[in-house]
Amino acid sequence: MFKRIAAFIIFILCSSFSLFAQKNKNVSLFSDADRKSARDSSAGLYTNKLPPITKYSRDFWMLQLGYYNFASKPDSVKVKGLGYTTRVYLAYDFPIKKSKMSFATGVGINASVVFLDNQILANNDTGAYGSAAHIINNSTYKRYKFTTAYLQAPFELRYYSNIQNRNIGFKAAIGLEVGTLLGAHTKGLRSVGGTTIKDKENTKRYLSPWNFDAIARIGWGNFTIFGTYNVTGVFKDLSGPALTPMSIGLCVSGL
Repeated sequence: MFKRIAAFIIFILCSSFSLFAQKNKNVSLFSDADRKSARDSSAGLYTNKLPPITKYSRDFWMLQLGYYNFASKPDSVKVKGLGYTTRVYLAYDFPIKKSKMSFATGVGINASVVFLDNQILANNDTGAYGSAAHIINNSTYKRYKFTTAYLQAPFELRYYSNIQNRNIGFKAAIGLEVGTLLGAHTKGLRSVGGTTIKDKENTKRYLSPWNFDAIARIGWGNFTIFGTYNVTGVFKDLSGPALTPMSIGLCVSGL
């Protein structure tokens, strides 16, 4: 009996050793690098981690509303009330590699209004005022405004603190706007026998056909504060008063 039991134990031990050796032999067919790659691949099939969502907002459109006035003007030119500017742009943003900087350009419209204080714009090339535009005193009108409109092309160098989602985070921009004059007009309101009369004159005479603005924006997310300062004057050289416009206001951007 003992011999049979001993033989059975030896048989089990030999069988176990054979299976263990075979298992080690099978595992040894794969290198450590192969086993690590297999584990990583297997883990990737069951992980819930996904790459962060990236929203490449390029500030494709910009709407700017702000205060408009003359940064410099002769003492003889008087303005009153709240001048204003409205600017609408479509711009395309070109990221500079993988940095937080980008370059943008596009096209837009810039319309600005300023109110004269008991004065009018005279576009006469004959008579006492000579061949130029002059702003002269005139108390006929209770309100008199001067409006200009330009087709603008902005060129901006932009900075975004959050390149994963440019709709949030700090942002800033600096650049230049190049514009061409689309039109200009004056409109005055006066009263005749209790009836309000509107006098409107459309003219681009003596106005500079080009407009160059230095621009800057700074803010957070889709809202920034903008400022502009004209490099060129409103009128051609020696064809009108030396007026240098400026503006400041709120810019809403997105997409």
